[in-house]
Amino acid sequence: MSAPTFAPPTVSAALARTLLDTAVAASEVHGQASAIAVVDNSGVLKGFVRMDGAALLTVQIAQDKAYTAASFGLATHEWHDFIKDDAPLADGIVHTSRLVVFGGGYPIRVGGAVVGGIGVSGGHYSDDMKIATAALADAGYPA
Repeated sequence: MSAPTFAPPTVSAALARTLLDTAVAASEVHGQASAIAVVDNSGVLKGFVRMDGAALLTVQIAQDKAYTAASFGLATHEWHDFIKDDAPLADGIVHTSRLVVFGGGYPIRVGGAVVGGIGVSGGHYSDDMKIATAALADAGYPA
C-alpha cells in the first residue's frame, strides 16, 4: 500500500525574497519597471513586488505567469509551441483561467523538483523572459 500522504518540497520565504531581489536588480539593469511574483509549488503567492512605475495590468499578469509555470513545470513561452498546431487545444485551453502562453514565467526547480514559479511582467515578453532567467541564474537556480 502506498503512503497516504506525501510532502513535496516547496519554495521557502527566503528563496522567494532572494528571487524578488535578483529580479528587481535585473529589471533595473534592463531599464524596466516590472511586477514580479513568486509562487509556491501549489501556485499560491509566496512573494510579490511591483516596482515603481510598473503598470497596473502587470500585477495580475506576473502572478498568472508564475502560477502557470508552477502548475505544470513548464515555462510559459513553451505553451505556445505545445498548443499551436493542435486546434482543439489552441481553441480551448487558452480560455483556462490564469493560463499564460507567452514568455516571462518559469518553474523554480531545486534538486530536479518544481518547488514554485516566478513570473515577470512589465515589458515585451521577450524582455520579461530575460529578466526572469537572469534572476533565476543570479539566485543560483537557472531556468
